[in-house]
Amino acid sequence: MIVLSRSYDELKIGRKNRASKIKICPGFFFFGFLLVDLQSMQIHPPSSCSTNLNPPILGLTSVHHHRQKLKLLPSLCPTLSVSNSHQLQLPLNQSVAAIVFGGGSDPELYPLTKTRAKGAIPIAANYRLVDSVISNCINSDIGKIYAITQFNSTSLNSHLSKAYSGSCLGKDGFVEVIAAYQSPENHGWFQGTADAIRRCLWVLEEFPVTEFLVLPGHHLYVMDYKTVIEAHIRSGADITVVGLTSVTEQDPGFGFMEVDEANYVARFTIKPDKDQQDSIPTVQEEERTRRNIPSSGIYVVGREQMGKLLREYFVEADDFASEIIPGAISKGMKVKAHMFDRYWEDVKSIGAFYKANMDSIKTSSSGFKFYDRNSPIYSMPRCVPPSSITEAVITDSIVGDGCILNRCVIRGSVVGMRTRIADEVIVEDSVIMGADIYDAEECINGKDREEHVDIRIGIGEKTRIRKAVVDKNARIGKNVMIMNRDGVEEGDREAHGYVIREGIVVVMRNAVIANNSIL
Repeated sequence: MIVLSRSYDELKIGRKNRASKIKICPGFFFFGFLLVDLQSMQIHPPSSCSTNLNPPILGLTSVHHHRQKLKLLPSLCPTLSVSNSHQLQLPLNQSVAAIVFGGGSDPELYPLTKTRAKGAIPIAANYRLVDSVISNCINSDIGKIYAITQFNSTSLNSHLSKAYSGSCLGKDGFVEVIAAYQSPENHGWFQGTADAIRRCLWVLEEFPVTEFLVLPGHHLYVMDYKTVIEAHIRSGADITVVGLTSVTEQDPGFGFMEVDEANYVARFTIKPDKDQQDSIPTVQEEERTRRNIPSSGIYVVGREQMGKLLREYFVEADDFASEIIPGAISKGMKVKAHMFDRYWEDVKSIGAFYKANMDSIKTSSSGFKFYDRNSPIYSMPRCVPPSSITEAVITDSIVGDGCILNRCVIRGSVVGMRTRIADEVIVEDSVIMGADIYDAEECINGKDREEHVDIRIGIGEKTRIRKAVVDKNARIGKNVMIMNRDGVEEGDREAHGYVIREGIVVVMRNAVIANNSIL
């Protein structure tokens, strides 16, 4: 076996025979060394060889030596150059960058967003909402992920920086948080999604990616982004918008696309008029020449097109959905719709949040699957003990890590991490978010909780909770009734530690509910 590793001159075989020279292109030596089989005279790359080269290999010609050909395997020199955004020849993890928005202030999710962004809201006992979107990127081999945050971003920034700094992103992958900032050119906050991307382009263009994948960070769904990006490239579109064909509501909030038979978008509106809404077809209806399809807020945009739209055509535009997409159509750009027909939930209200948690409990295929081995959900690794369960009766529920459950009954509920539930407690159809810490006995004193000295973080004895959301670190006393007994749809008792939204009682974060209270 011959090892070739040094200069061009040393790679000449039979120097006296001028016709028997190995011709090698620039960039060949980035392989370090090659192994040559004397019998077959074929060059094979070593197993550790990577085709992720810079500069790219341009070519390697075959050579004759003593009537034997020296052949190069096709996989050794792939074409890595990119001539434009519609010729995706780099690997996906190099050619695409994801832009994830942490979420703004949404009054329909208050009080869950009182101290956190939408993407940071805990869900399904162990996760945050943003984990679904980041995990979709990782499972789709997209390793360059930028998270743009602004509203109540402390919790979200901390979660992203701690959860996604490990090996799940690969050697070159990262999740980079871009928090709202001021500069000599821009003194205010981000005014919208388009404004945020425009002001962050100098960071987003750091790597030579060819496409940007724009994602809201508070949706629940499983999607292989590779299929969307490949369809975008094949169609030659400037922008691809993911449309929803199986949503449960008429207006998901990201606009409607009027598409033709080839799924090209002829018109894009945020809130269509009554006649347009009536024309939106159901899954069972026949295909029409023009259809109104709800948008998911997921976009694939070419790098060059993104720069032109934000820096040249619409320099004052703030919102991507309401201004950039319709503007791109008006400029004659090709906007294509890519249909998505699986589970998708926009967690934009207390009712939607409650429904998403209840769906996560179901064993049927209708809800979001946190147990799909083909699409794992990543989150922050935590050093907490396994849950301790003593004579508890638990049915149709999810229990997070580190819980201490005594002689209680839990039915159809989500119980978050470090939740402590005392004896004779009944929890039904509820979401208990858990706690950030264990409240030790010696930490409970009367200095700042004079009448609540015996109420620790968790749920006290003989308490009953039905159809409620209990936020983190809440202290619920003994013999409390949280059931919305009067059937109130909307109620504001924030001063007392809770509100009612869509008939659901929401106990606020760090709230203290006194013994014998009735909510």
